[in-house]
Amino acid sequence: MNEWMTRTEALAVMAARAQQTARTTPAGFPHHADSSGAWTLSPDGDWTGGFFVAQLWLNCATGTDAEALDRATEWALRLAPRVDSPTIFRGFLFWYGVALGAQRTNDERLSELALAAARTLAADQNPHAGVIALGTAAEEAHDVGDGETNIDGVPGTVLLLDWATRHTGDESFRRVAIEHAAGHRAMCIRPDGGVIQSASFDTATGAQTRRYTHKGYTDESVWGRAQAWGLLGMTHAALIDEPEFLDTARTLADWWIDRLPSDGIARWDFDDPDPAAPIDTSATAIGSAALLKLAHLDPQNHDRYAAFATRSIDALVRDHVAPANSGGSAGMLQHGLYNKRIGLAMDDELVWGTYYLTEALMQLTGRLDTTRM
Repeated sequence: MNEWMTRTEALAVMAARAQQTARTTPAGFPHHADSSGAWTLSPDGDWTGGFFVAQLWLNCATGTDAEALDRATEWALRLAPRVDSPTIFRGFLFWYGVALGAQRTNDERLSELALAAARTLAADQNPHAGVIALGTAAEEAHDVGDGETNIDGVPGTVLLLDWATRHTGDESFRRVAIEHAAGHRAMCIRPDGGVIQSASFDTATGAQTRRYTHKGYTDESVWGRAQAWGLLGMTHAALIDEPEFLDTARTLADWWIDRLPSDGIARWDFDDPDPAAPIDTSATAIGSAALLKLAHLDPQNHDRYAAFATRSIDALVRDHVAPANSGGSAGMLQHGLYNKRIGLAMDDELVWGTYYLTEALMQLTGRLDTTRM
C-alpha cells in the first residue's frame, strides 16, 4: 500500500515514467508492461498508442516546456501512417494522440493529421447501421470486419468527429458522431444499463444479428471495461450538446456505482462468480474519469458521481500506483488485466489505464479541466 502518496505525488511519479519512456524509446508505442516496468511495444500504435501520446500532452498542459512540447509533437506525428488504417480505433489514436495536441499547440501539422483521420473515419460509416464498424485492422483477433462493432469504438471517435465539425464548420462530422453513438446504444446497452461489449450486424440492412463479447466472461456478461467504455462513450456523446445521451450516461453510471465492489476497484467482469476474480485497474480508471465528466454535466447528481469517482481514484493511488522508491516500476499503474480469455497481460500496467488515471488526477488537483477529453 502507498498510503503516504498524495494525488500530486502520484501525478509526478507517473509523469516522470512517461517522460523517461518518451526519451528512451526510439520506435514503437508503449502497450503494456509487466512488474519490472519494461514496456511491451506495438510497432504502429495498435489501438493504444494515442493514450501514451495523450499522457505526454497532459504532462505539458500546464507549462511552457518547449522540449516537452516538441517531444509530444514528435510522438504524435509518429501516428501518421495509421490515418487510413481500416479500424474504428483511429478514434482513440487520433483524438487522444493528435487532436488534443492540435488544440494545445495550434500546430497545423497536427490539425491536418487529425482532420484527415476524421475524414477517413466518417467515410467508413455504414449508412444502414449508422455505426463505423470495427474494420479489418481492428485489434481483436477474431470477429472483425465491416459487420462487427463494439462499445470500445465510441469514446474518442465521437469527440474527434465533433472536433472536426468545430474545426471546419462541416456539420456532417457531428452527424456521423451522433449516429455512431446512437447505433452503439441500440446494439450494446441492455435496458437495465449493463453494457455488452460487441455486436454483429447485416451490412446491407443494418439489422443487428447478435450481441456478444470479445473479452468478457460470457457473451451475456458485463465485462468491466465494456461498462467503463460505454459510460465514457455515452458521456462523450452528451458532451457534444446532445442531451438525449445524458439519460443513457446516467443509467450506465448508476449501474456501475450500484455494482462496484466496496473497495472502489472494478473486477475484470462484473458477472464472474469467483469471489477472488481478478481486478482491472484500467477499467476503474476509465470509469472514474467518465464519472468526473458526467458530474460536470449533471449538477443534480454532481456530488454522488464525483464522490464515487474520487473514492476509486484515491484507491488506485493508494494501492496500485508504484511510488518513487520502486525502482524500474516507479510510476506504474499496476494490476490491469488486458485479456483474461487468452491470458494476455493478466496483471500489468496498461497504457490506457495510466492515461485515464493521469487525466482524472489532473481534474481532481485542479491542474486542468479535462471535462472535454
